[in-house]
Amino acid sequence: MTIDQLNRLSEADATTAFEQCCGAAQWMERMVFARPFEQLSEVLETSDTIWEECDVDDYEEAFTHHPRIGDVESLAKKYANTKTWAAGEQKGVDGADHAVIEKLATGNTTYEEKFGHIFIVCATGKSAAEMLAILEARIKNDPKDEILIAAGEQNKITRLRLKKLLA
Repeated sequence: MTIDQLNRLSEADATTAFEQCCGAAQWMERMVFARPFEQLSEVLETSDTIWEECDVDDYEEAFTHHPRIGDVESLAKKYANTKTWAAGEQKGVDGADHAVIEKLATGNTTYEEKFGHIFIVCATGKSAAEMLAILEARIKNDPKDEILIAAGEQNKITRLRLKKLLA
């Protein structure tokens, strides 16, 4: 899709397009109303500004639009509108050692129990072992710090997906 095509979408269609990038309703709504955009850099800058103004509830809402790292089965079910992008982003899990996958699964559960949301990491270009190491390091964080780190990771994912949307 081009920026001109994005600008000409109905509000409902623009919301659907932006939902592929970030699932926080406030972020989507504000992105829809921020149109028209002239260039990609403006889209990304606007997205960053809106995300900075979001709160913990928005972060947690966005997180619910992601599958767990390595949870390929949920991609096909719950995340049909982003499964291709999410699968590509989590490509580093493909062919990973079974022990690493098991540790990721266990770590994800422990993380969710501690923080109340799934482990969010911008997985693009990372191996399963790298993601596991990040998870193991971040699980030691204070919840107040971790939500901000996770929100930062969400913003990285959003930016990548905006670039894919407008490729």
